[in-house]
Amino acid sequence: MAGVQTAVALREQGFSGTVTLIGAEPHQPYDRPPLSKAVLLGTAEGSAFDVDFEALGIDLHLGREVGGVRPGDHELDTAAGPVPYDVLVLATGAEPMRLPGADGVPGVHLLRTLDDAERLRPVLARQHDIVVVGAGWIGAEFATAAREAGCAVTVVEAADRPLAGALPAEVAAPMARWYADVGAVLRTHARVERVEPGAVVLDDGERLPAGAVVVGIGARPATAWLAGSGVTLGAYGEVVADEYLRTSAPDVYAVGDCASFPSGRYGERLLVHHWDNALQGPRTVAANIIGEATGEAPAVYDPVPYFWSEQFGRFVQYAGHHTAADAVVWRGDPSGPAWSVCWLREGRLVALLAVGRPRDLAQGRRLIEAGASMDPRLLADPARPLKTAVA
Repeated sequence: MAGVQTAVALREQGFSGTVTLIGAEPHQPYDRPPLSKAVLLGTAEGSAFDVDFEALGIDLHLGREVGGVRPGDHELDTAAGPVPYDVLVLATGAEPMRLPGADGVPGVHLLRTLDDAERLRPVLARQHDIVVVGAGWIGAEFATAAREAGCAVTVVEAADRPLAGALPAEVAAPMARWYADVGAVLRTHARVERVEPGAVVLDDGERLPAGAVVVGIGARPATAWLAGSGVTLGAYGEVVADEYLRTSAPDVYAVGDCASFPSGRYGERLLVHHWDNALQGPRTVAANIIGEATGEAPAVYDPVPYFWSEQFGRFVQYAGHHTAADAVVWRGDPSGPAWSVCWLREGRLVALLAVGRPRDLAQGRRLIEAGASMDPRLLADPARPLKTAVA
């Protein structure tokens, strides 16, 4: 997503030089969200971007893995030989974390790529008993699709709740009930000791039958190939970009899941593994590449992060960044089908989670961008439009 959007944005903004897009996968560039939904369930064959690369003058090199970069020489190293560049944009995304000891065990799957989804599609069609390891966003979305396909699903999560790494306990707690709503079993405080053919063994010795195992325990930036390049990496292995999405190496930018950036809005460095970041960041990168050549002041990248998830018959949306909030306001009953949570810092709206309330999300996102101060009493009334709760 980030690589394609950068190439397209360069052309849309008037860049007339050569644009080369290199990808390790052999497939036409594709969108990832449908992989856990339509592609997985067989209602769509693929999710290739509707982009005419030839008409845009974008030179595609597919099935070509890059092994390293030499910033001093302005060259990439590939199996087919070095590739020179004037400006390089790193958009290698993230790769799923693997369950220790599970590599090579028959029936163990990840869900990140088109090939992953294609391998899982017949598993769902055969209605296997499936164990999902990890109750994060991808685990919940896969469990939803597997139940829709008629599979028996057990989700095991080491933490005490789903989405433990993403949301506070009081917000994630109502979501635990969603699994039972569709007939999936959620097992919290459940650590995997090992995976065997046909079974997942927990650390208390319990064996869970598993015709297939899907691992969804998180993702890390796909940056191992940058080791020794001189491009600075952060605590999570991500490329450390500045507010203009430039890296520590000259003429090298980074965008999307593989890069963190400093947020003036939130006063901390953000690493955002979501689709919208891979859509928005490339516009800034393209503007700054073009602006560098024309002497324009660089554009700062400081978005309100946004993502969505469709799970268990619910549309979940989130905007902002809540970790530094000092107050929480609920809108609606979390046991019901539609509710929202608002996070405030010093009276200003900084983040919002909306379940089945897309209007709250749309209005809240604009209020976060504006740094609006809110009246908590008015905000707590779910019948009142969010925008009318401004202090």
